Amino acid sequence: MCGIVGLFFKDDRFDARLGELLTPMLVAMSDRGPDSAGFAVYGAGIQEHVKVTISAPSGPVAFDGLAERMSRALEAEVTAVVRSNHCVLSMPEVTVERALAWLKDNAPNVHVVGAGTRMEIYKEVGLPEQVVSRFNLAKMTGTHAIGHTRMATESAVTTNGAHPFSTGIDQCLVHNGSLSNHNSLRRKLKHDGLTFDTENDTEVAAAYLTWRMRQGMNLGHALEASLADLDGFYTFVVGSESGFGVLRDPIACKPAVMAETESYVAFGTEYRALVTLPGIEHARVWEPEPAKVYFWERGQ
Repeated sequence: MCGIVGLFFKDDRFDARLGELLTPMLVAMSDRGPDSAGFAVYGAGIQEHVKVTISAPSGPVAFDGLAERMSRALEAEVTAVVRSNHCVLSMPEVTVERALAWLKDNAPNVHVVGAGTRMEIYKEVGLPEQVVSRFNLAKMTGTHAIGHTRMATESAVTTNGAHPFSTGIDQCLVHNGSLSNHNSLRRKLKHDGLTFDTENDTEVAAAYLTWRMRQGMNLGHALEASLADLDGFYTFVVGSESGFGVLRDPIACKPAVMAETESYVAFGTEYRALVTLPGIEHARVWEPEPAKVYFWERGQ
């Protein structure tokens, strides 16, 4: 039993309030996931630059001098913004593959959480209220975000095991449910070059979507393909640089509710996660259908 929330703005009317609006949504799902919590925010980016979010158990001390060392190694400017035990490194897009390799070889005490032109991911063990406060979610801005509160069933309660999971640039996923074929699918994806950091079934689902999108599919088509390849009970909420998607399995036993207005689309595992949104009393509210992909992109 986990809690999922998501918020996608169709226009820029509420961009400055993204974190403010997502915070109570996530906290409302605390009793569905008291073990850990996390969120991904799609905020501002710098043209031709990528942001790499990293975490470290030892906290900010692990990031001391890291950006300067990377700048020298990459011969390119790397900047760092530290939020508690997470750090967002910004660098030229052309250096990102070398940067990831450098981190693996030279900073073994940090973990790469995700990378994107606009995406930042923060996640940690603890109650959702503590996690959103720790990273100051309420002050974050952007076009869309997804969040998760976890009650662990498939793997250990750790920072790395918390959601969202990201396995591709600007791609992330949160999940309520359990996949029954994640071990066999993990082997297949490893064979095709995907790598994994945990034994969590959600990481496999995220990697599957990355694999499909590398084949040329957009996020919506990748979700449609997953219906044939993923077994189990699940509700997914996913994000890409410009997109936001929702999918429930064909049985759809996991609860889910959506709301849509002229300005936003919102998702909650339960309706109480949506009640603080502006204009919710006038929104179209419905339960997403089984095996149906819901997908929005900014500007469409």
